[in-house]
Amino acid sequence: MDLERYKPADVEALTAFLRDADLTLSGLDAPSVRLWLDRDEAGVIVGSTGYEISGDGHHALIRSVAVSPMQRSRGRGGGLARFALDRAVEEGANRAWLFSRRSGPFWRKLGFESVANDQLTEALADTHQVRLFQQTGQLEREFAWSRALTAI
Repeated sequence: MDLERYKPADVEALTAFLRDADLTLSGLDAPSVRLWLDRDEAGVIVGSTGYEISGDGHHALIRSVAVSPMQRSRGRGGGLARFALDRAVEEGANRAWLFSRRSGPFWRKLGFESVANDQLTEALADTHQVRLFQQTGQLEREFAWSRALTAI
């Protein structure tokens, strides 16, 4: 998988891509957010992945894992998720977390287990996504997932 690191010039295209995927747009340009893009031959974004690292560096909030509809069912989503998990391990994180209302079976295949939302919000209180979900009331509609991080 040949991914490129997100650059500020990508903000409009990535925002549109993530909006179409119904994923969080908060903090895309924050220093704590790491994002990578997968593009097709024409340069159009067909996948994205990333995470937001906690202030202490021990926790990674996986986010922005998305594949365009025409590229799904080819293993790309799993590859994108594993890429983000591996980068988080390289950065020193020892636990991954995420919110997902619709993709529990996908994340379970990657070793994630359902956890109480307050466990995630306690570990990642300083992240953009957690703060946004708390401010907007979206947290009450979310499902939290977590797994220990080791090299995959």
